[in-house]
Formats: sequence, C-alpha cells, structure tokens
Amino acid sequence: MKNILFAFILLTATVTVAQTPGEATIAEKFQELITSSNNFKGYKVVDTDQLTTLQELTSNRIIELKEEIGSSKEALKSRDAKIATLEAELENLKEQLATLSAEKDEIAVLGMSLSKATYNTLMWSIVGVLVLALALFVVRFKKSHIHTAEARKNLAEVEKEFDAYRAKSLEKEQRLGRLLQDEKNKQLKVAK
Repeated sequence: MKNILFAFILLTATVTVAQTPGEATIAEKFQELITSSNNFKGYKVVDTDQLTTLQELTSNRIIELKEEIGSSKEALKSRDAKIATLEAELENLKEQLATLSAEKDEIAVLGMSLSKATYNTLMWSIVGVLVLALALFVVRFKKSHIHTAEARKNLAEVEKEFDAYRAKSLEKEQRLGRLLQDEKNKQLKVAK
C-alpha cells in the first residue's frame, strides 16, 4: 500500500513536472532513469516505480501529441475548406471582373452592342465620309459657282449685244419706216 501511495505521489509529481514549461524531455527522463539505476552482472536494475512513472509520462505525452495531431488535422481541413471557398470566390470575382470589363468595353448603338474599338472605327469612318462628302460638295459648289458666274457674265454680254441689236433694229426699222413713208409720200405726190 505504501508502494502504491508512493507511486501515485510520484506519478502526480511527475505529471505536474511534465506540464510545466521548463519540463525535461522524455529522453532526459530516460537518461535520468538509466543513470539512477544499479548495475548487476552487466545488467541495469531499474526501479519499477520509476519505470512505471516514465511509462505513464510517455503514454500521456503520446496522447497529448495525438490530440495535437488531431487538432492540427482539423485545423488543416478547416484551412483547406477555407482555401477552397476563397478560390471559388476568387474565380467568381474573376468572372465578374471579366464580365464588367466586357460591359465596360461595349457601347450600345441602335440596340446593337459594339466594342469601343469598333464604335470608334465606325464613328470616325462616318465622320471621314461626311468630311469627304462636304469637301466634294464644296468643290462642286465652287465649280458650279464659277460656271454660274461665267454664265451670268455671258448673259450680260448677250443682253448688251441684244440691246445693241434691238437698238440697231429699231433704228433700222425707223429708218426703213421713214424711207417707206417718204416713198409713199412721193407716190402720192406723183399720183396727184
């Protein structure tokens, strides 16, 4: 009974010592047991109480390590699940970013979605065609204006010539009319 009581006190003291931060390692405890044991005919004689205490200490440490390994595995599983969740969320965010980038790069024109590059090309093409049409219109207008000015000048010359011709014709007609009247008058005088 004394041995059991002594072993229990020793075990409690050993477990208490094993739980303190400055505890000796299991290897140190084995070394202490070997050095404190007696030699008998080349063999070491070990105190069974100390050996039992060391066995319990070792078993307790193995249990603690298994619990640490189990909790580490749980923490690892939890982290793996969290990483998988974050990777899925990252993929979702990448897809949203791609969608937003595509939407940002598109412009709706007349109900059609066009990329900004296509829109810019289309708009500058339309502007270029309009500028070209304007330049063509201006050139044709200038040519037409030149032809119109020339036609007006020719018309003015023709009108002057026509007025001169009319004046000459009128003058000629008046002269011929006088001549005719003179002849008529001569004829009347002769007939009388």
